[in-house]
Amino acid sequence: MASNNSPNELETQKIGTLLWQYSIPAIVATAAASLYNIIDRIFIGQGVGPLAISGLALTFPLMNLAAAFGALVGAGASTLVSIRLGEKRRQQAILVLGNTLLLNIILSTSFSIIVLFFLDKVLYILGASKDTLPYAREFMQVILAGNVFTHIYLGLNNIMRSSGYPRKAMITTLVAVGANLILAPLFIFVFKWGIRGAAAATVCAQFIGTMIVLFHFMKRHSYVRFLPGYFKLKFQIIKDIFSIGMSNFLMLTTSSLIIIILNLSLAKYGGDYAIGAFGIINSLSNLFVMIVIGFNQGMQPIAGYNYGARKYQRVAQVYKRTIINASMVAAVAFILAEGFPRYIAAAFTTNNELINLAVIGMRITMLSFLVDGFQIVTASFFQSIGKAKISILISLLRQVLLLIPALLILPRFLGLNGVWGAIPVADFTAATVTFIVIKSQFHKIIKP
Repeated sequence: MASNNSPNELETQKIGTLLWQYSIPAIVATAAASLYNIIDRIFIGQGVGPLAISGLALTFPLMNLAAAFGALVGAGASTLVSIRLGEKRRQQAILVLGNTLLLNIILSTSFSIIVLFFLDKVLYILGASKDTLPYAREFMQVILAGNVFTHIYLGLNNIMRSSGYPRKAMITTLVAVGANLILAPLFIFVFKWGIRGAAAATVCAQFIGTMIVLFHFMKRHSYVRFLPGYFKLKFQIIKDIFSIGMSNFLMLTTSSLIIIILNLSLAKYGGDYAIGAFGIINSLSNLFVMIVIGFNQGMQPIAGYNYGARKYQRVAQVYKRTIINASMVAAVAFILAEGFPRYIAAAFTTNNELINLAVIGMRITMLSFLVDGFQIVTASFFQSIGKAKISILISLLRQVLLLIPALLILPRFLGLNGVWGAIPVADFTAATVTFIVIKSQFHKIIKP
């Protein structure tokens, strides 16, 4: 087992052992967070009503956009820290940590102020109706008020993991998720705060997570920690962070755009309940995507460190093993979505119209999930070794070049089923192109 203060073991231990050692804490953390979101939506659906699920689904683009700025800093910084530690440049890694904290505070605060000022207008643009707007507004007002804690917590937790503390990063997430699970039913059912209570529980939990990661980086025994004089924004560090994190930023930003187009199309061809059905479908798919991302987070420090240390065969090994694991996860998701969609939808609501829409949508949209794991891992792999341009290309391929045109064209001929069908059409095409890209680039990575 790798020690919690010796990232050097990333270049000495067996790849299979390392991947599971780093992935399991990340998977537990990401899956737990995703499960919370599912349970939270069940609480909202059963305790507030079916239109509340639709209102919550309308906030996904804003949530993704907020997460995009967090990922721009967090994903870029954690990769940069791994590479600098692999190069044996610990002081540079500490500089990255200081810049990460400052950037998270600046970007998250600015985002919240701007969006809160225009919140109602933004929600109408996203497809809100007079029935769903109050739910979406109440939820986002609270979330945006606590956005700074979300950014600091997630950004520094990523660095904690990549600097040699994967278990502590997992425990931090589990504590935050546990707090969320306790507070959400208390605020919704006991205090009768409705959808605002769900948002308040999330903010409180992320505040707890923020305090834990800040305390970790203040402790003297932490391998990378806060030090006086390291809290000055450096242009080159910011440039490097943004360059590496741009793939995640663009992926989440374009994801927001996709969800906006999806919501508008769903509202046009299926109404408010179709938007709610997508919220249910997204809950299931996101759970398995987050498990794949957990494997990515386990792969990232191993690939980044060994690439920095010029151990290229180990880089190749960890990529291949991650692909296999992600594909197995995707297969489970595919079986559940195609075989048991009604049971899944019924957990969120008793409304038959909403359930029926979710069943049809789930079966169509999840057809391509078998290849999604490969697509997600490959984009993350290129990011992990600092190949930002290729990572960005792969990320944008599905969401901008393929999915948007499919969403604009197919519904005109197939109606609501065309909205659902645009997703697997884009996924299968993107996976094919991604395979061609990785096949042409792989030998350059292992023999640079």
